[in-house]
Amino acid sequence: MPDVKPVKAGWWNAFRPWTLHGAVVPVLIGGAVAYAHEPFDLLGWVMFILIVIAGCLIQSAANLLNTYGDYKRGTDTVENETRSPELVTGVLEPRHVKMAGMVCLGVCCLLGLVFIWYSGWEILVYGLLGVAGAGMYTTGLSYKYLGMGQATVFLMMGILMPLGTYCVLAEPFSWEVLLLSLPNAFMITAVLCGNETRDYHEDKKAGAGTLCGRMSYESAMKLYLFENAVAYPILVVLIVFGFAPWPCALAFLALYDMLVLYRNSKQAPTDKHASFMLVPLAFRMNWHFGVLLVIGYIADYAIGVL
Repeated sequence: MPDVKPVKAGWWNAFRPWTLHGAVVPVLIGGAVAYAHEPFDLLGWVMFILIVIAGCLIQSAANLLNTYGDYKRGTDTVENETRSPELVTGVLEPRHVKMAGMVCLGVCCLLGLVFIWYSGWEILVYGLLGVAGAGMYTTGLSYKYLGMGQATVFLMMGILMPLGTYCVLAEPFSWEVLLLSLPNAFMITAVLCGNETRDYHEDKKAGAGTLCGRMSYESAMKLYLFENAVAYPILVVLIVFGFAPWPCALAFLALYDMLVLYRNSKQAPTDKHASFMLVPLAFRMNWHFGVLLVIGYIADYAIGVL
């Protein structure tokens, strides 16, 4: 396989729009359950679209502030510029990247006021946690460097984002949303685990202190595979015990992605391209699995209505 080519430095790479499905899938899960419980009127659909926008802005803010934080800490250097070359090559100014991230968070806060008006003050809890999670990944508290990145992604994006969506559109809390979110929560966490495993040696040199960096490379790879694969047996349990409708089994079509991901992981320790692909392949499976899960859930609702 070929070596990894450096990405083109600029705002497109800084925003990383190809990562936005990490925010869209949790919103789809929470929205699907809310719709099944009470179909949306026109205003409900407007709120749903605004939630999708807010989720994308939160993800964009996390991407931008992560670029800024890693640069300021010295984790990103000219030696590893294939990962995030915007600041180390001088193409973008650090203050501009930081400001863009803060603007994204600011717009999210404005949208949060709309959500409070529509659904009540309960959404404020979800909103504040989301803003804090995106804003302090590598800045402020910098929980990435405390080995808390994966746990925070699991909680914030995997669990609280679908629950927050449901809170705006229906009720403050739902066990059904929580349980249905679990498979996706592990998968979106696996994306970050792939990122930490891909950057394992560079982060070690920089003393980044990520969760994977605190274990051996072999253990990090096992964690990556576990977080990707465990979604499938969890979904089996949810379907068997009636916590998820049987059409959600459509998500098992993504097992092909799991096979590709697994084969790639075996080459990653010695192949730069395979190592780079740890993240895109996890993203792809997360997207396919999540969309198929939601399609299955909505199909079950449609069958019940007929």
